[in-house]
Amino acid sequence: MSHQDETILLFRNTMRITDGHLEDFRNAIARAVEFAQQHGPQLMVQTFVDETRMLAHSFQLYRDSDAVRLHWKLADPFIQDVMKHCRVEHFEVFGEPDAEVAAGLRSSLGEQTPLTFSPPIAGFLRFGVAPQA
Repeated sequence: MSHQDETILLFRNTMRITDGHLEDFRNAIARAVEFAQQHGPQLMVQTFVDETRMLAHSFQLYRDSDAVRLHWKLADPFIQDVMKHCRVEHFEVFGEPDAEVAAGLRSSLGEQTPLTFSPPIAGFLRFGVAPQA
């Protein structure tokens, strides 16, 4: 694994959508993702909704902890708008953020929200079309 691969961070945020807020949640997510696509440091953002269970799963891929800090700085109004319509049920970090980002996550999520960190073992990152067999 290269040094760059060791700094990659993948976040999985599982959110419980507030009853009666599904459409407002969808709209807030769409605005947040559009902003991130145009201005954010994320390499990838994908959000999925399980309407039956009123859960949403957001995946965000960052180059490193500096990119996470930049996202927080730029996107705070969009994050606040989304959070009006849900609560974080579980937050998973795949990779090893620096101490400041880890502390920021713990602080923003609070004691009640489960937060897990899983360090990398092996992997690679490929953008574009996979090689042909």
